[in-house]
Formats: sequence, C-alpha cells, structure tokens
Amino acid sequence: MNLESSLEKEFRLTPNQKLGLKKLKLETISDLLYYFPVRYGDFSKLSYIRELKKGDSVNIYATVKNIKARKTFKTRLTMTEATLEETSGDKIKAIWFSQPYISKMLSEGTTARFSGIIAENPSGLYITNPEFGEVSEIPLEKTGSLFEENSKESELAIFAVYRETKFITSKWIHHKIKKILSNKEFLENLKDPIPEKILKKYNLPSLKNSFFYLHLPKKHTQSEGAKKRFAFEEIFFIQLVKGIEKEKYAKSGAFIIDVEKEQQKKFEKFFPFELTNKQKESIEDIKKDFISGEPGSRLLEGDVGSGKTLVAMAASYFTVKTKPKNQSFGSLQVAYMAPTAILATQIFNEFKSTLKDENISIGLLTSKNVQKFPSKIKNNESTKISKKKLLDWVLNGEIKILIGTHSLISKNVFFENLGLVIIDEQHRFGKNQRAALRAKPNDKKEKMISGEITKSKKLPKKGLAENEDILPHLLSMTATPIPRTLALSIYGDLDLTIMDELPKGRKKVQTDVFIDNETERESVYKKAKEKLDEGRQMYIICPRISDPDPDKERTLNIKSAESTKKEIEKNINFKDYKVGLLHSKLGPEKKDNVMQDFLENKIQILVSTSVIEVGVSIKNATVMIIEGAERFGLSQLHQFRGRISRSSFTPYCFAFANTKNEDSLKRLNVFKKITDGFELAEYDLQFRGAGQILGTKQSGISDLAMEAIKNLKLVEAARNEAQKLTKNDKYKKEKDLVIKLKEIKKKIYLE
Repeated sequence: MNLESSLEKEFRLTPNQKLGLKKLKLETISDLLYYFPVRYGDFSKLSYIRELKKGDSVNIYATVKNIKARKTFKTRLTMTEATLEETSGDKIKAIWFSQPYISKMLSEGTTARFSGIIAENPSGLYITNPEFGEVSEIPLEKTGSLFEENSKESELAIFAVYRETKFITSKWIHHKIKKILSNKEFLENLKDPIPEKILKKYNLPSLKNSFFYLHLPKKHTQSEGAKKRFAFEEIFFIQLVKGIEKEKYAKSGAFIIDVEKEQQKKFEKFFPFELTNKQKESIEDIKKDFISGEPGSRLLEGDVGSGKTLVAMAASYFTVKTKPKNQSFGSLQVAYMAPTAILATQIFNEFKSTLKDENISIGLLTSKNVQKFPSKIKNNESTKISKKKLLDWVLNGEIKILIGTHSLISKNVFFENLGLVIIDEQHRFGKNQRAALRAKPNDKKEKMISGEITKSKKLPKKGLAENEDILPHLLSMTATPIPRTLALSIYGDLDLTIMDELPKGRKKVQTDVFIDNETERESVYKKAKEKLDEGRQMYIICPRISDPDPDKERTLNIKSAESTKKEIEKNINFKDYKVGLLHSKLGPEKKDNVMQDFLENKIQILVSTSVIEVGVSIKNATVMIIEGAERFGLSQLHQFRGRISRSSFTPYCFAFANTKNEDSLKRLNVFKKITDGFELAEYDLQFRGAGQILGTKQSGISDLAMEAIKNLKLVEAARNEAQKLTKNDKYKKEKDLVIKLKEIKKKIYLE
C-alpha cells in the first residue's frame, strides 16, 4: 500500500460504494487521507435535549427506546429512525439517511453517546445522521466522572466527522482511514514532501503525525496543528508551481524599456488633471519591470474607478516609443485584451483620443469590428478596414497598439515585436488564454520557419525582427479588490501593485439599504425620477433573469429582470423613459447593441442581471437600484456600485433587501457604510471566506487553504520558502518534493 494505491484495490467495495466514492472524487489512498473532516465531534462536551435548537452541533448521552428502518413513500429513500431518551425523560428523534444497517447495530435499550446536527421537520426537532458509540453508563453532569476514570473513553472523546454521500458515510471513511494508519509498512514508507528544515523552522508536524492528528486526534490542539501544516503545504506548493513558471519566464530575457523623465512628463501633460499618487506609484512599479532585463509579470489591482486604464495607457505609450533590441528602426508593439467587444471599443476610443497627436497607429480587433487609427484621409478619426489588412499591418509592425477581445489569441494574429501584453479584467480569461497571448512571438517564429506565414509583399519590408525568443512584459489588471493574502496565494507568479485611491473630483456613492416594502419603494422611485429628470440614467440590478415556476419555488420571492422591466415600464414615475433589458441569455451582438443604446442615451433605464458587474464606463449613469441585495456578495455589490461612480455627478445606490436574517442585514449595513473595496474584501475574507470574494472557488485550492489565507504570516512564510527553492532551481535537490510537484501538475489546474 502507498499513497497512489487505489481504494478499489486495497478495500472490498460494493458497486454502490464505488459510485459514492466517485461522487466524492476519492480514488486513491492519498485522496482519502487528504479528505479533511468538516468538523470534530467532542463527547467530553455534553448537551441536554431540553436546550437544543435547530442548527446546533450537539453531543448527547441517551438510551435507544425504539428503532426501525423504513423507506420513504415518494423517493423510496431508506431511513433509520430512533427515539433517544435522556435520564431526565426528555426525548428526541434521530434519523439516519441511506443507512439501514444502523437498526441492526443499535438495539432498543442500548445506551450510547450521539453527536450530530439538529435539524427540524414538521414533526419537530431531530438529530441528523448522528455518530454514536456505546457506553456502559451516562455521566450525570457535563463534566462527569466518566472521562476522568476511563482513559479509553477519554481517548475516543474527539472524533472526525466527514462530508457524506449516498452509500459512503462518515463512519465508513473514519474506519478506512484508521485501517490505513494502522498499516506499519505504509507508515514506514511514507515520504514527507516538505523539507525537514522547513518543518522545524515553523514548528510544523511531519506528514505521518499530521495524518494522525487530523483524522485521529486525542485533543483539539493536535487537529489545529495538522490543519496548519496542511494549509502551509498547499499554499507552499501553489507558490512553488507559480514560482517555477516565473523563473522559466525570467530565463527568456525581456525587452528593456528605459523611460526618460521628459517622456513621462510629456505623457502626463496629455491629461487636464494631475495623476493620483497611486497612479504615479503604479507607473513606477511598471518602469522597474521594464528595465529589469526579465519579463515583468505584474497584477495591477485597483478599486473600481481608480484609473487603471490610464496606467495601462502609460505603459503602452512607453513601450511603443522604444525601438526593438538591436534595431535602429521600428518600435515595440502592445497587445491589449479586454473581455467584451464594447469594453475593447471603449478602450480603443480612449487611446485614440489621448494619443491622437503622437502619430501612433492603433488597431481594434473584435469578432465584428475591425478599425485602424488614424485614418489615411482624416488624421483625427479611425476607419474600418478588412481583418486581413489589419493583421498584415500587425505582423509587419505597422500597427503599434492592437486592442481587442479573445480575437487577439486567434491562430492567425502575429506581431513583429511584441513588447507588452495587457489583460484587462484578467479573471475573465483562463490561464491558457493568457498564456497564448504571451506566447505569440514564439508561435510566430515557428510558423515563419515552416513557411505557414509570410509578410505581405505590398507592405514596406524593413527587416525581420530577431526577437522571437524574448517574452513580452505582462500587465494584468482587475477591478475586483482582493485582500493581499489572497492575491499572494492565488497569483504567486505575479508581482502585486494595489491602487486604492480615487481620482480627484470623483464623488463617493451615496448608498442606502431598505427592507423591501411599498412605502420605501415609492420613496426610492421618486428620488430616482428626480435624477432622471435632471438628465441622468439608471441601472436596476436583479438576481435572476426570469420568474421561477411557482409550483417549484413558491417560497422564493426574488425579483427577476424580465418582470422588473415590465413593472418599471408601467410605473407612472418612469412613463417618459425608455427601458432596456440585459442578461446572459441574450446573444453577444444583442448585448452589445443594448449597451450601445444605453451609452448613447437611447435607453435611460437599464434593467440587468449581474452581467453588468464588469462593463463600460457610462458617465451619465449615476443612479442604481439593486433588487434582492442579500443574494449578492459584498465584493459583487461593490462592483455593481462602481458602474455609477464615473463622473463628477453625485451617484446614488439604493439596495432593497428581501430578508429578515440578521447576518444578511448586518452585511448589507457594512456595504452601506464602507465604500472602500479593499476594506469590504477584507470583511468578506474574515466573515464569509475567500470563495465569496472570488465568486467561484479557484480550482485546486481546498477549503482548508482558503481558510488559511486569512493568516498573512502563514501565507508569507509559505511564499518565502517557495521563492528560496525556485531561485536557481534549488528545489530540484529535494527528491520527495520533486515527486510531489509532478503529482500536483498531473492532478490540478492552477488558475
């Protein structure tokens, strides 16, 4: 038996158990040992039936009064039901789902300890799927003598509880792990992938001890120590994988872009306002990357409205003003990839407006829009051209800055001297998509050697660049505020720059939260009408596209975009205004048309789902109503709010909550009071977890590591140790670590 041995080979499994293990994604011994408990039961801490309430995690001592297994009428699901009675006479039901054998294990009159979660059905409270262990007597008090006198009982007081599925119970998992950890040969051959000196430095338990402490702890401090070790291990290996990628990039060399002071001053004069301190600091970080001799890999993380596009423009300007290595002609090029056509078009317009007097050719490439600036006829305008002509000019180096969507990574898009890749809203692109754009120079080299691509003979041939082995610098940008610990963990191959300062003149969003009722709604509608009458525009955000089937979801009273649009069109406050609808089921062209109409003020009220979260800058839209606000995370709510803080007009955000839940209302109150995105993200990290900030969990990162991300010291320690080992490939000297790295690369996809 070893970590890679299959469970099917080591244990006798029924066909149903195989199905259950497949559902839990448990195939090997390693999978099972790294299947962390969801919680720990503790029989040394007792509860009393009379004190129980729904949701409690409890431990009780009781006698089984009656027990039977049966099947439900509709679903034919097997249930085992028992009545448990304390010495006081208080009773509660216990229900085990899909475990008919329990009725044979527990007979009437058996005295046992039970641990589980209290649930409720129309018949009352019950304890669901409780773990149990027979005892000879019941302690009279919560700190009764039973545990003091019986050492064997004390050792079993703490036990791991695992997430279950049909045919695979927590008890089954517990017994199989116990069997694995009793195998002496397996334990003797178990290799620890973390070097011993690192374990000693941070006082972390060995892999063998950690498995015992995690699954079979004798006290809570052991399980906490094991969690710390496994969290460190996971973040450590994420950093190693990312660090190895970064070192690989560094060896390729980079274009050196040396920015002169006069050049930077000239760029800053393009704007009628002074750059913020954070914009200036961000530009300085990028300049350091440019002169390092290694390809820069930087994540620019800015709060909504902080002016990231200006920083990207500065980096682009400095790049195209630089000649390629060993050339006295031409210039470096920039590829700028945005997630949507309308956002790419907006960026293209901003670039051409700002750089109009600099004689810099700029291209736009989306699936349906191909443009070049400046036009040969009018220097201050762009013109539509054929895709073939644009790509010829990009390949020949005539187009200096190419802005577009996923179209930029098409197999027929190649550059002459690609010096900088910019990816806007980088979380909207997969790892492979981002890598494909950066790998364009090498792809071009291979295809030119094979003769698959040639430069157009119609274009002036200034010589073939000899820089295809040089990787371009990479600038990724995101408007989703992410706490430093989370950014360091997820984006270990990127250097981090944070922009948390708004440009001068921007007004803070006035946010109010209301419990949804007729009086409050009428008041908000009147306020919104006042702003519309002044010439402003409004967003209304809804949690779902259409109304649910009333027979299936009669308990959910959630506003949909489709029904809200109809209500708004009928409302007397908005009878003079055009209402539009935007959601994910509309085709790309239809979505672009709706947004273009809103941009041109042909639509004054846009009812939308969360697709508006990352969108264009519409300065005239300064009012927002959010329906069912309790159904969105704080970071998502903040992203919505960022859509209306693009001008010098005071923006107003009105959030309606359809809940009485205290935790939800507390969270919405935080949204109302805190306007800083990074502060909100820290709150989400502490109280809701990293998965809530990211929207969806990053593949390959466990709940345990997500929880550990709250611990900055642990993250930085894991990162520092990984960086030491990746420098000059030192990690290759650690045999067990290298084996683990190979396993990781096979199993998981790191975003």
